[in-house]
Formats: sequence, C-alpha cells, structure tokens
Amino acid sequence: MSTYRLASYNIRKCLGTDRQRAPGRIIEVINSLKADVVALQEVDLRLGPRPAALTRDTIISYSDFTPITIATSDVSLGWHGNSLLVRNGLTVLNTHRLEIPGLEPRGAIAADIETPDGLLRVVGTHLGLLRRYRLLQLQVIADALETLPPAPTAIMGDFNEWSNSGGMTPLHKDYHVHAPGRSFHAARPVAKLDRIALNSTAHLITAGVMQSGQAPLASDHLPVWADVRLSPPS
Repeated sequence: MSTYRLASYNIRKCLGTDRQRAPGRIIEVINSLKADVVALQEVDLRLGPRPAALTRDTIISYSDFTPITIATSDVSLGWHGNSLLVRNGLTVLNTHRLEIPGLEPRGAIAADIETPDGLLRVVGTHLGLLRRYRLLQLQVIADALETLPPAPTAIMGDFNEWSNSGGMTPLHKDYHVHAPGRSFHAARPVAKLDRIALNSTAHLITAGVMQSGQAPLASDHLPVWADVRLSPPS
C-alpha cells in the first residue's frame, strides 16, 4: 500500500511577504513539497475577468503537475480562486464544482483521482471569514460529498478558523480534521488556518508545515501537507 502526500497552499495571488508578485517562487515551493496532489487557494486575481496569477502554462512548464480543468473562463486557473494540481501519472476521472454560501462568493472543488491503490477524492476550498458562514459552507460541502459514491476523501484548504478545536461541527460525523501546524502569518506563524480533513478510509501517517526555502517569502501562508494511506470503502 502506497503513501500519498496531499498538500494545501494559499498562494495569495503569488504576492509575497516582501510585496513582490513572483509566480516562480510559488512554483519552487510547490515543487519542494514533493506532493501527489496540491490544493491551491487564491490562484486568480480578484478584479475584472479574474486572470490567473499562477498560469496553467507556468505550472505545466516548471513542475511535474497538471492543474485540473475547473475554471469557467479562458483566463482563470481556478473556481472561486481554488485549483487542484495533480502529479503527472495520476489520472483525474471526474471533477466537481460546489457553490457554497457566504457574504462574498465562495466555492469548493473536488476531483476523483485514480491511483494504484484505488480512488482518491480530494476537495479544495477557501472558507469565509465569519464562523457562521464557515459552518454553513462546511455543511454544504459535507452534504454534497454524501451524494457521491464512497471513496477515501480529503478536504483541504484555508479554513480561516483561528480556534484550535472549534468551528468544525459539520465535519465531525465523517471526518477527522487535522491542523498540521501554524501556517499564518508566514513571516511569524501564529495560527493554524490551513487544515486537512480525512474520512475513515484515508489514514493519516504524518503531517506538517513547510517553513524552509522560499516558503516564508512566497505568500503570507505556509503550505501544509499530510501523508496518507488509502483503504477501500466498506
């Protein structure tokens, strides 16, 4: 049984803590994660047609990943700023877009990925700033996943939750939420905003936060990662 590394990274539209917008640094951090699947947040600029801050061509040219096809325009990389990168050699079978409620537009994306050990479902999201909306958003995500065939599942992203233990009620039935460590602010990490939730057939081996190399400069979030093993749904 293989181990798969899953990672989540809010790239802040490639704007670093030095106020320089440098997609190359983001690619360097992504490559250093040595992950199989990476959930990215804030991949597109906010204004106008939301052009990609980190382009598909850049990812394909300078990494071993391919972004899933999820955008609804020719200039964006993601859906509500969310994208999933899948390591070359793994096959994406299906993708899903989820509208989630909030004061500002939010979304979640999912991909069913074929691995040598069976299906793996990965969800990427960026939750709202207010807890009451985050709870609604998590409930919508959980309900949507229940309508899909069972599979080892990881929900990853910037959960925007400052509490170490609260704010995750909608996931408690079917998921264990892991906070790999303090990931924000990258220059001086104090909060575990970035999390990875696993269901009962995705088993955590180890997890952590990347703080080395360009990570403290490339974005205001540090990437988090988890190594998991899969077991078939019962």
